[in-house]
Order: sequence, then structure tokens, then C-alpha cells
Amino acid sequence: MPETPPFRDDPGSGLLASEVAGDNAPALSITEISALLKRTVEDRFGFVRVRGELSGVKRAASGHLYLSLKDESARLDGVMWRGGAQRLGFVPEDGIEVVATGKLTTYPGRSNYQIVIERMEIAGEGALLALLAKTKARLEAEGLFALLAKRPLPYLPRVIGVVTSPTGAVIRDILHRLRDRFPTHVVVWPVLVQGPGAAAQIAAAVRGFSALAPGGAVPRPDLVIVARGGGSIEDLWCFNDEDVVRAIAGSTIPTISAVGHETDTTLADFAADMRAPTPTAAAEIAVPVRGELVAGIADLHARQQRAVVRLVSLARERLDQRARRLPHPQALLDGQTQRLDDLGDRLRRALAHRTGLAAALMAQRAAGLRPAVLTARLQQGRERLAAQRLRPALALQRIEGLRGQVEALDRVRRSLDPKAPLKRGYALVTGADGQLIRARAAAAGQGLLHIEFADGVLDVQPAAASAPRGSARGRGTSAADTQPKLL
Repeated sequence: MPETPPFRDDPGSGLLASEVAGDNAPALSITEISALLKRTVEDRFGFVRVRGELSGVKRAASGHLYLSLKDESARLDGVMWRGGAQRLGFVPEDGIEVVATGKLTTYPGRSNYQIVIERMEIAGEGALLALLAKTKARLEAEGLFALLAKRPLPYLPRVIGVVTSPTGAVIRDILHRLRDRFPTHVVVWPVLVQGPGAAAQIAAAVRGFSALAPGGAVPRPDLVIVARGGGSIEDLWCFNDEDVVRAIAGSTIPTISAVGHETDTTLADFAADMRAPTPTAAAEIAVPVRGELVAGIADLHARQQRAVVRLVSLARERLDQRARRLPHPQALLDGQTQRLDDLGDRLRRALAHRTGLAAALMAQRAAGLRPAVLTARLQQGRERLAAQRLRPALALQRIEGLRGQVEALDRVRRSLDPKAPLKRGYALVTGADGQLIRARAAAAGQGLLHIEFADGVLDVQPAAASAPRGSARGRGTSAADTQPKLL
């Protein structure tokens, strides 16, 4: 059987790749085919709008935003460069349905395709409200809307700060209403109230007012009003921005939120200390009516005057009533005058009677003072004195009795004297501490003994102890140089 020649026309039959003349499909490198694919995709899908739900949102340190768009059956990676991410009017979060505008491209490093987003918007009012509810619940859980954190507004602020657009009708309405009610110093911080960058300016303005120092070149407001006119939910969206809400909640100055009309509600309303249905209503809340205050003060002054006059009038009426009840002064004195006259007459009669009695008594006593009577009484006194004179025998008898008692007591004293037996040959033995020694065993335990005789004291040492030198004490008697031993 003849050998079968190789089929050179079959590209898959050879072991080595070879180029055939006229071949219109040359081999391409991976980079070349990736570039062709990238160019084809970008040419075909250079401008697309994609609607989907955000997933895996991540903001890199460079500021670029990486995310995925998905629906119920597909997923598309996406990237938004830093410049576009900074212009977003909302904070992208997982679960938000958006419409992204941009172009499709490929990423050769991972052999996949993605959308480069130039603009991203929330897909419809429903999605916007869902994002609002989600943000509100998160901030409310942090305590930014707590009622206990609300501060009372000053009754009459000297300076009012207004954060709003300087060219809109809002600032004119606020100034007009303040001028009508109570002219007040107003400091306006101009900001954008709609569109890109508005949220950052509003937050910076609220924080800027709080940062002002009292007494500086720009007066520090006592009250801040954040205001804007009515509009759609998209127009008012910057007042739902998290940065704005945190700035209002963290303000050191009481704030009033006056955004939109009465039916419009933003997160700034929940964060502020007071919500006003309109900017004009905010001005009415901020200050009282000056005319009403003046009228009220005048009314209080008039009431005060009437109260003072009324008090004086009532006091005068009471005084008159009580004065009428008092008797005439002369009537009060008539009775006392009559009594004085009566007592004076009685006094004269009493003095005359008393004088007569005293004269009679004196005459009676004088009659008893004759010399004979006095001489008799003197003699009687002398006789009684002579009878009462003391006899010496009685005094001597008393003295002898007392002397016997003293001698008996002295005999008892001599018999009880502890040193009397010393004259009969006895001696007193005491230790070094002065305590009396009554037994030989007690004497043997002493280091030094004092023996007192009738004519002096001798210090001795028992035989068991060493022999210190003795010394004599007492009435001039000295002991021997060598201390005697007590055996």
C-alpha cells in the first residue's frame, strides 16, 4: 500500500504553524486582538445609558469610584473617575437604582468589559425616595434627629445668620418680614441652593457661622436660618445630603430649617432645632413683633400705674374707715383727767392723816424717854452682863480634858512607829528598789540589800552575788571599805 502524503492544505494537520501565501488571517498577538476588541466595542458603544441597581460600590483612595450595575439576570462592571464622582449629587450606595451614562470599553488585564460612567442619576422618583428613607433611617439611628438634642431658640436674637442664595426671592422675603416685625442685624452667607456643589457650600456655611468668634469683625449670629424656596424633590436634594445634615445637627448655634413649601420635607428639617414651613414663616418664628412688644410693655406699665394708684386708694379708704371708728382724743382724756383730780384729792387727805398719826406716835414714844427710865434700864443691863461672865475653872477643866486625849494619841503613835524597835536591836532589810524584805529567799535573789539600824544604813551583798564596794548612809556613820557578806 503506497504511503499517504501529508495534507498541507489542512491548517490543523501540522505540528508547526506555517504561513501560507495569500492567507488573509495572519496570527495576531493577545495585545493586538485586545486592542481590536477594545476599539470595536468603544466604536459601537461610544455612548450608552444603562439602568440598573448599584452593587459593590467602593471609593478608592485616589477618588475613583468602582461599582457594578445589575438587574435580575446580568451584571456589568463600571468605573467613574474622580472628576465625575466629585460632581455626583448623591452618595452612591448599594441597592440604589440608577441610570448611568457613559461608554463601554474593555479591560485587557482581566479580559472583561466595563462601562466608564460620565454621569449617574437616580432612576426615577421612587428610587430617590427609597434612598431618602434609607439615609433618614441611618442618620436617625445615630441620634442626629433626637428631640432631646433640640435647643430652644433665642427670644430676641441680636444677629441672625441666613444661609441661602443672595439673588433669589427667599432672602428678600426674609429681610422684608424681619423689617416689618422687628428690624434685626442680618448676616447672609451666600451659597448655591441647587445643583452640583450646593451641598458642600451649605455645609461649609453652617460650619462657618459656628466657627465665628464672639466680638470679631463679622458678628457671630444668635440664630441661623437655612432657607430655600420651593421645588421638586430633585431641586431640594442638596438639603438631604448627609454632610449638610451633620453640619446642621452639629451647629453650636440654634438653627431653623426653612426649605421649600409647607408640604416639602427634607432631612435638614429633622436635624434643625426648629422647622419652618416657609422662609417667611422662619422670619416670623425668629423674632417677635416689635409693635406688639411695645404695646405689651405700655399695657404692663399702665397696669402697674393702675395697681399702684389702686393700692394707695384702698389704703386711704381703710385709713378713713379706721379713723372714723376711733374716739375723739379729748374724750379719751376726760376720764383720765377726772381720775387724776380724784387721786390728787385723796393723796392730800392721806398725807394729812398720816402726818397726824406719826405725830401722836412720836409723842407717845418721847414720853417713855425720861432719864429715870433710862438709868433703870442701864442698871438692869449691867446686872445681866455680870451674871454672864466666864469662870476660869470651867476653861481649865476643858483644857485638861483635851490634853489627856492628845497624850493618849501620842502614845499610840509611838507604839506604831516602825523604827522604834531599831533602838532595841532590830533592823529593817530592804532591796535595791526600796521594797521591804521579809524572807531569806527574797534576800538571796537581790543584788544589793540595805540594812537599816538605829544609827544608820549598811549596804550589803548576798554571798551568791559579786561583792561591790559598800557605802554607809544615814546619820554620819560610815561602813568598812570591804562590803560584808550576808551568809
